[in-house]
Amino acid sequence: MLPPPALFHFLWEINTDLVKDGASVRTYGRLISYKPEGSKAVLSGQQSSAECHVSVQTTLVEPFQPTLGAQYFVLGEIEKTDGLSGVILHARALSNVDGVDLILMQKAIMEQRCFFKERMPEIHEQAPHC
Repeated sequence: MLPPPALFHFLWEINTDLVKDGASVRTYGRLISYKPEGSKAVLSGQQSSAECHVSVQTTLVEPFQPTLGAQYFVLGEIEKTDGLSGVILHARALSNVDGVDLILMQKAIMEQRCFFKERMPEIHEQAPHC
């Protein structure tokens, strides 16, 4: 049996208890830092006035041509750590999505969550509310 598909989580949701260790997730954020020698990138996202950061391990997607300040879409697995970062996202796919209307994308994600919550409540019971 195949594992469930990666659920979409906003950056500010990844550091919460909502996302479990080892979970497959999809997210997006602005690339603010990249260190090729350590295969580490940092994505940033904003919710209201708070800015959230998530560390991304890029070993599986290299080589790639990073553009600092660009928006990136990431598919990968979560690793909870005890260190300062708290969470590392091990990227399996990393795509530049500059030019995407992020407000419209957020609305679409919220609509998709509501749709799946109505259709499959047992699978999406831990998903954020609609």
